[in-house]
Amino acid sequence: MKAPEMLARIRENGAIPRHVAIIMDGNGRWARERNLPRPLGHRSGMKSVREVVEGAIEVGIEVLSLFAFSQENWQRPVTEIQALMSLLEEYIAREADELAAQGVRVRVLGDLARLTPPAAAAAAQLMERTAHNDRLVLNLFISYGSRAEIVRAAQQLAEEVRAGRMAASDIDEDAIAERLFTAGVPDPDLLIRTSGEQRISNFMLWQVAYAELYMSPVLWPNFRRQELYAAILDFQNRDRRFGRVTA
Repeated sequence: MKAPEMLARIRENGAIPRHVAIIMDGNGRWARERNLPRPLGHRSGMKSVREVVEGAIEVGIEVLSLFAFSQENWQRPVTEIQALMSLLEEYIAREADELAAQGVRVRVLGDLARLTPPAAAAAAQLMERTAHNDRLVLNLFISYGSRAEIVRAAQQLAEEVRAGRMAASDIDEDAIAERLFTAGVPDPDLLIRTSGEQRISNFMLWQVAYAELYMSPVLWPNFRRQELYAAILDFQNRDRRFGRVTA
C-alpha cells in the first residue's frame, strides 16, 4: 500500500495518537551490512528523522518524541560519540529553517550538560528559535535515561519536602509527572521501536505505562513515513482499555 492510500485510511479511521514516541534503532547494523563505518549509519538515519517529522505533521500528531542518544551511549568509542555530536550540529544547521517553517517546536531533552559546547549551543538556539511554534512538538531525547530522569524528579520532590514547601503526603503521580522532562505534554499513546528489537531500553519508563507498543523489523535508516503509517494503522486496531473492561 502506498503512502497516500495509507494516509487516507488513517484519516478515515479517525483515532489519531496524540503522542508518538520512537526508539530509533538499527543505524549500526545498517552500516555493518554495507561494510561502512557506524557513523555513516547514523548519518543515513537523519533522512528518516525528516520523513517521520513530515509524516507526523501530515497525520496530525501533536507530539513526536525521538530517542536519539542515551546516557548509556556515552560508553561508546570516543570517535563515535564525536561523530554523533557533529551530526547533531549538522542536523540542526540543515533542518532548522524547515522545522521553523513547518511550525515545529523542538525541545531537546536530557542531561544536556554533557553535550559538547557547540552541540549544546546549537540545541539551545534551535529551541529558542522554534519556541512559539505549535503545529508539532518534536522532543529530541539526547543524553537521556529514564531511570535518571525519575531519580531527578524524586530528588526535586525531596528538596521541596525538606524545605517545607510541600508535605510528603502531597507527592502523587501528578507531582512526579510535573518534574519529568516531558511535563506539559500528554504521555505517548504509541511507542515504536525499529530494527526488530523488543526492548524499551530505559526510554520514558514512567510515560509509556499505557502506550501501545509496535516493534518494526525495519532498520532506522530505512524507516520512512510508510512504516510510520503502518504503525498508526496497527494502533487504530488496538482495544485500549487502560486496565478497565467493557461491559
